[in-house]
Amino acid sequence: MRVAALYTYPVKGCRRLDHDAARVEPWGLAGDRRWMIVDPDGVGLTQREVPALVTIHPRLAADGLTLHTAGRPALVVPAPVDGEPVPVRVFRAKAVVPARLADPAAQRWLSDLLGRPARLVWLADPTVRAVDPDFGRAGDVVSFADGYPLLLANTASLGVVNDRLVETGDPAAPLPMHRFRPNLVITGAPAWAEDTWLGQRIRIGDVAFRVAKTCTRCVVTTTDQDTGERGHQPLRILAQHHRGPRGVLFGMNLIPDGTGRIAVGDLVQSPAVADS
Repeated sequence: MRVAALYTYPVKGCRRLDHDAARVEPWGLAGDRRWMIVDPDGVGLTQREVPALVTIHPRLAADGLTLHTAGRPALVVPAPVDGEPVPVRVFRAKAVVPARLADPAAQRWLSDLLGRPARLVWLADPTVRAVDPDFGRAGDVVSFADGYPLLLANTASLGVVNDRLVETGDPAAPLPMHRFRPNLVITGAPAWAEDTWLGQRIRIGDVAFRVAKTCTRCVVTTTDQDTGERGHQPLRILAQHHRGPRGVLFGMNLIPDGTGRIAVGDLVQSPAVADS
C-alpha cells in the first residue's frame, strides 16, 4: 500500500490544496484548517449550510494567506498574531475555543461574497481544542477540522462506490475522491480494508497513527467541490451498501502518535505490519 494523494484545507470548508509531501503535526497536517469562517455568533460556517465556500481558493503564505475567487480581486490576509481574541465553536454544540479575529477587510470580502455576515478567524494556538475523549486520549488535539486530525480514504473503496453508481445508471458516476475531503488517500489496499483497522495503529513513512473512528458522512459529500452544486450521491448509494448505526460511512479518522514528514508514494503499513 502507498500514499496516493495528500490534501490540506487551509480554511475550513473552502478549496483544497494538493501536496507532494506534508508535515504531520499533533493536530493534523501542517496548515490544515487553522482558519475558519464564522457567523456573528462565532459558530463555524461549513458547506453543510454554505456550499458556496467551495468557490473560495485559499493559498498559504509564510505570514498568512491569500483568498481567491472568480471575478473578484484576491485578498491578502496577514495572520492576526495580535488580533482580537474571540470565542468560537466549530459547531454550535461543540466547546468554545479561543481564536484570533482577522483584519476587517476579510470580513467585508467574505460577507459580500457569501451574501451573509461572516468573519475570518485564525487558530493561533492549535493545542487548545481536544479530540473527542470517547475516541482519543488525554492530550490529543485537533485544528478546526470536524473532530480528528486526519481523514484517510482508500481508492479501492471509492472504486466500489463508483461501480455501484455505474450499475444503477446514476449520472453522478464517477465521483472524484475530493467529494470526501480526505487528507490522505491510499492505494493498493482492498476495498474497505481500512474499516478493519479501527482501534489499531498504522504506519505511514516514519509516522504512526491510531485509527480512531470510522467517518460518518454528511451532505457535504453530495456537493460538487468545483461548483458548489448539490446532488444526492454518494449518500444514497452508501446508505444502501455501507452504513453503520449512526449513518453512512466512508473513510477513517486518524490521530498521529508522533510528528514527521509524509509524502506521496510513502509505504503504508497495515496494523499487522506496523505493530510487528
